[in-house]
Amino acid sequence: MTGPDSLAPRLPSPLHEIRDERFERHGLRLLLKRDDLIHPELIGNKWRKLVPNIAAAGGRPLVTFGGAWSNHLRATAAAGRLLGLPTTGVVRGEELAGRPLNPSLARCAAHGMRLQFVDRSTYRRKTEPETLAAVLRAADAEEAYVVPEGGSNSAAVHGCRALGEELRGHTDVVAVACGTGGTLAGLAAGLAPGQSALGVPVLRGGFLEGDTEALQERAFGGRTGDWSLDERFHFGGYARTTPELHAFARDFEDRHGLPVERLYVAKLLYALVTRAEEGAYARGTTITAVVTGRPFPED
Repeated sequence: MTGPDSLAPRLPSPLHEIRDERFERHGLRLLLKRDDLIHPELIGNKWRKLVPNIAAAGGRPLVTFGGAWSNHLRATAAAGRLLGLPTTGVVRGEELAGRPLNPSLARCAAHGMRLQFVDRSTYRRKTEPETLAAVLRAADAEEAYVVPEGGSNSAAVHGCRALGEELRGHTDVVAVACGTGGTLAGLAAGLAPGQSALGVPVLRGGFLEGDTEALQERAFGGRTGDWSLDERFHFGGYARTTPELHAFARDFEDRHGLPVERLYVAKLLYALVTRAEEGAYARGTTITAVVTGRPFPED
């Protein structure tokens, strides 16, 4: 199916309880918010963030940004194919140009996305007006609608607010893995008083609190909702994993029959198991983990 109806979601996404003794022995209840089931190709928070931006684009071609394993690039490419919109992905890493595409970028190309590789210094300056204009000229995309890296802007934050609203009355704590902070910014704003949100950054740097606050400032006029970050579980940085993380993910899959995406979801679940063991939550607390992605073949 192509056209606007091809983006029709399954909403609200399912909420499943998981019986896991690592939580139960501390008197905790674990729920999974299965946003990975929201759409067959625009998975989880990618659907929530992209659809408002596509509406704002008004039929113009889309340009966006990401690393070589970006879930956001794949989702944007899929959306472009479904809607018949041209898409361009600006990829961090000029050294990748001319090399065989990894499976993630190959999927983008198969969806019809044009890939434009830029050096890392240029990529870091991509939000500067002169740099952005030069990148768009080089990509022959000066008339395109620009979706920021990770899809995170005010439109996306408002789109993710519905995620929090769907969880009102169901849980005490909602936890989500974070790349750019847009999902956390909207989620926290949508929760009811007395509920809190936890963000688990999947990359190093310690900048995500400021970025999330800035997104809420632009979307809502100031910091909104009860939210915090736990920066300990990036496992070396974005798209980085370790044997320990893979072993944890395989064990979770064996326990619960649920495929675990490694770059975001595994880090989130590992963080929650660790925090439960540390006594971070009072007995009787219900914790909801937002499953924002499905495993890619390289997982």
